[in-house]
Amino acid sequence: MTPYSLAFYVDVVTTGAVLGAGPATSPDDVTKALGPDFAENTFGDHSMCRDFGLAEFYWDRASAEHPWTGHHFTLQVHRLAYRDRTLVNDTLRARYGRFTPRLRFGKLHRLLVRRGVPLLEVPQIPVNAPYFRTFWQPESLVAVTVIGTYGEYSTPDNLRVGDVYSIHAPMTAEEVEWRRARVE
Repeated sequence: MTPYSLAFYVDVVTTGAVLGAGPATSPDDVTKALGPDFAENTFGDHSMCRDFGLAEFYWDRASAEHPWTGHHFTLQVHRLAYRDRTLVNDTLRARYGRFTPRLRFGKLHRLLVRRGVPLLEVPQIPVNAPYFRTFWQPESLVAVTVIGTYGEYSTPDNLRVGDVYSIHAPMTAEEVEWRRARVE
């Protein structure tokens, strides 16, 4: 059995979903999956974010008359280092138990390799290099961003090299190719 929150991260990277809610899931269905405790931000009539503490989901739409369309989700893993017990909502805690303040990429990567779930390193956007590294799971379209090296004002002081900063989906094959083309 995978201990505590590691099982959660393995599930997300493997499936591309948070408790069954993926990037394209409707706002109502995400709320059914993660619970009613969230902060909602709208940006005009066209964009919306629901922040569940650790997980954030984003939607957009053409106009107020159109339905919301899922855009992406991000797990803000770096927030756990602040040790705020309310960050992980009751739904996630009931399912996965205790969440540690840091997620070591090496541990996550080893568990994924044992399950036959590869992570491929993709080039970092130049403004973030070398401070961050990104690894991609091509089947689930999940990206894992890791602290690559410490940089004053570039990386959080409460994270170490090798800690996971965030996990997000989707990262499409087109984005991976775009990143590769920028470094060639």
